[in-house]
Amino acid sequence: MPSKRKVYVIDDDAAMRDSLNFLLDAADFDVTLFETATKFLDILPGLEFGCVVSDVRMPGLDGIELLKRMKTLKSPFPIVIMTGHGDIPLAVEAMKLGAVEFLEKPFEDDRLIDVIEAAIRQGEPSAKNEAVTRDIASRIATLSPRERQVMDGLIAGLSNKLIARDYDISPRTIEVYRANVMTKMQANSLSELVRLAMRAGLLKD
Repeated sequence: MPSKRKVYVIDDDAAMRDSLNFLLDAADFDVTLFETATKFLDILPGLEFGCVVSDVRMPGLDGIELLKRMKTLKSPFPIVIMTGHGDIPLAVEAMKLGAVEFLEKPFEDDRLIDVIEAAIRQGEPSAKNEAVTRDIASRIATLSPRERQVMDGLIAGLSNKLIARDYDISPRTIEVYRANVMTKMQANSLSELVRLAMRAGLLKD
């Protein structure tokens, strides 16, 4: 069974949190509630991709500051901002900072659900891309300094012989390093290794 889509609700008003929890849970979302943006940011690195629904006016870190932090972190999570009456200038600023939508309270339940569904649909591909890029980076991090040099030589199009000459070691030793590189990078061919390197930003396509 596919896992439920995640929604992270941030609002300092307990009644609002409870009503959103009830609404979104009934719409089959997996909801996590936060009373402050700080608590959300503290555990953000370990969270699965989902849509953030945040109030704009909160004590401490408000919705605008949250958007700025998420932008700095290059987070792929879409953010929907809820605003009270008269917060339109703030709402416009929120959109400029990357919020996918702002909803004026009180809003229609269906409107919120539609907005969240659209935001998750649009954000999922880039979140998956992000996860793949992080996975490739973690593979690169397992290479020893010498293996990294050999990989750099391979993706630059150098032969084993030329790489061996550059580092004054035997071509046979380079073959061993090359095999290690392919194993650790989970690449079945040189073309696949080049693709992974491009994905990780080591090579400009």
